[in-house]
Amino acid sequence: MKLMGLSQESQWYQLFEKKGVIEGLNIMSERINVLRTKAVIYPPQDDILRAFDLCDFRKVKVVILGQDPYHGFGQAHGLAFSVNKGIKMPPSLVNIFKEIQRDREYNLPNHGDLSAWAKQGVLLLNSILTVEESKPLSHQNMGWQTFTQKCIQWLNVYADGLVFMLWGSSAQKLAVEINTEKHQIFSTSHPSPLSVYRGFSGCGHFSKVNEFLVSKGKDPINWQL
Repeated sequence: MKLMGLSQESQWYQLFEKKGVIEGLNIMSERINVLRTKAVIYPPQDDILRAFDLCDFRKVKVVILGQDPYHGFGQAHGLAFSVNKGIKMPPSLVNIFKEIQRDREYNLPNHGDLSAWAKQGVLLLNSILTVEESKPLSHQNMGWQTFTQKCIQWLNVYADGLVFMLWGSSAQKLAVEINTEKHQIFSTSHPSPLSVYRGFSGCGHFSKVNEFLVSKGKDPINWQL
């Protein structure tokens, strides 16, 4: 049995149980299901906690923080910045791939599904985990940020040597939750077309992440899809 896409056998589920948030997540799940009777909500119910299911707690090496899910048909599937295969890549994701190509000399992929990153230890976490169709930030007052902020706090306390990639002002607000004596932060502008040239383009974060991971005795991330 899964809770919004999260297996009860996962380390994340066990942590949520230990921290007393399972009841709140069940209530949120029921609330979202009610909203689905009145509007189109993304991602699908079984994908809401997919980022945690694909990247279990002890596997996390890198955290990439997004704001809220894509709000177009077929795009969101529970991973920040990622879209399902066969779906046109949004501009921010295109810019991410362009920076990887520049930084790592990789080929541009023909899809935008970042599941392969998640399975290597990249937690692709949005601060807000659901959205109404065509209404960005429509679920910003539902309480998701409290939950995801707690997840960042738990990673900060219970893990060591993580990399937090904070792109844009929204993600950068969470820097105060991160102990930089234990973890590494790479911060720059958001990869959206409006701000990509304010620092994201040319930031070299993907090489820097791997250099840091190797320095901590961890396997680097293969960013090539």
